[in-house]
Amino acid sequence: MAQIPNEELLKRIAEKFDQQVTLVGEPYGLLTVETGREQIIDLLAFLKTDDALRFIFLTDITAIHYPEQEKQIGIIYHLHSLTTNTRIRIKVFLADGDVHIPTATTVWEGANWMERETYDFFGVIFDGHPDLRRILNVDDMEAFPMRKEFPLEDPNRVDKKDYFFGR
Repeated sequence: MAQIPNEELLKRIAEKFDQQVTLVGEPYGLLTVETGREQIIDLLAFLKTDDALRFIFLTDITAIHYPEQEKQIGIIYHLHSLTTNTRIRIKVFLADGDVHIPTATTVWEGANWMERETYDFFGVIFDGHPDLRRILNVDDMEAFPMRKEFPLEDPNRVDKKDYFFGR
């Protein structure tokens, strides 16, 4: 099968989800859409099971942290249709105090480890996940290291002072 044009893919999504999914852009030809946490599982299931689309491969689940935005935490899903060689990126943004989102393990069992990693580094809680616990960091760690909550360098370091470098 031929690759599905982004316009046709967006049209099929709009027919099913109307105004619940919005176009973000097409950076480097990759269609990027945004939706809410209420629709994410329905959208993922539709993209996977639709006979014409068949996005059967969940490439990645990750997150981003934009501390300057109102909805600071973004969960990103990358899907790939192996039959048409088409890719799509789906984003869901959540406020920092309410980082709950339904688990995608109901659609792809392989989402298990990706969601655990996203929880471990960003603190996103995937409701309904079969085993949501730390995967790479120590179990008693309270912070989420990929969030931009800490300064990049220790302001008390003396070896970084300008007078050591002749400035």
